[in-house]
Amino acid sequence: MSSLTLKQFQDQVSELLLRHRSLLDVLSKFQQTNAATNRSVIKSITECGCIQIHAAKQEYHQEMTLDEAKDVLGTHVNGELCEHCKEVVSAELGRNLFYMAALSNLLKVDMDQVVENESKKCSTLGLFNMS
Repeated sequence: MSSLTLKQFQDQVSELLLRHRSLLDVLSKFQQTNAATNRSVIKSITECGCIQIHAAKQEYHQEMTLDEAKDVLGTHVNGELCEHCKEVVSAELGRNLFYMAALSNLLKVDMDQVVENESKKCSTLGLFNMS
């Protein structure tokens, strides 16, 4: 099976979205699915325990090289999602992506173009892209 393009996914969402066609409905569902995604990650920590969070101040110094910074700066995540939690998180991410596509459709935004533009920005700005 070939990979589904974002355009094909957007078209599929456009055909399926009936109940929440209003921009306001889509915005609220997008926010709700984002919260559900966050909750599924949190449950992986608090209920299952397959991942743990060990957060502390990131010890970054201006004098560090990029390689040193990559070695020192962490994700605060210990462990890996178990199969069950990975399925749940993936499902929630899928629902969130559905409503992102719906929002893109309503506003006539091409998700392929969004990804391409963001990739160009990342390539141009590199490390400074999201700082």
